[in-house]
Amino acid sequence: MPKIQEKAKAIKLRKQGFSYSEILKQIPAAKSTLSLWLRSVGLAKKQKQRLTEKRLAAALRGAKAKKDYRLAVTKEIKDKARSEIGKLSERELWLIGTALYWAEGAKQKEHNVSQKVKFSNSDPEAIQIFLKWLLDICKISKENIHFRICLHENNKERLNDVRKYWSKVTQFPIKDFEKIDWKKHKINTKRKNIGEKYFGLLDVYVRKSTNLNRKIAGWIEGIYNHCRVV
Repeated sequence: MPKIQEKAKAIKLRKQGFSYSEILKQIPAAKSTLSLWLRSVGLAKKQKQRLTEKRLAAALRGAKAKKDYRLAVTKEIKDKARSEIGKLSERELWLIGTALYWAEGAKQKEHNVSQKVKFSNSDPEAIQIFLKWLLDICKISKENIHFRICLHENNKERLNDVRKYWSKVTQFPIKDFEKIDWKKHKINTKRKNIGEKYFGLLDVYVRKSTNLNRKIAGWIEGIYNHCRVV
């Protein structure tokens, strides 16, 4: 195709809203040459919109490709890490539960030496592991475990769903989730845990557990001492 015809075709395509890269696929010209041919070619609003939409679509495809890659890498890393754990022994579960309580449990203080066992968390998996630890390691009966839900007051209409959620997580009957602590709602909150996936925080208590809390404190000190961090 003669150069003059290539130039005419390039101008026609540009006026139709084609991008430089799209035009170069149809016309075998250097990009610098194409730039000279088209520098005085104006685009109508419709053609500009077409280019904008194509750029946006390309950006979205690129973002999706990056997201898919991140998800694939994350899955590969997590799958490998999961397989490294293997089967846990009773001793390992004992230590895991003790460390979990160290991080999230209520400790006895000089002003409150009678603090019973209380574990608070919003993570359902952490709650499940802690309950397994109480039942299997500490040999606490289900009758001595009770709960309290801490929930923001703007979720009162969702209370039934919240109670059903924690009942399913813990495998305890829904009647065990009658006690609610209402937290005052702030309109200008920056909390991320809002909406239908917000189920508040669950307190797990053990009745008559002052001495158990003292024993847990000893286990925590044992872990600390045997790690030789000082």
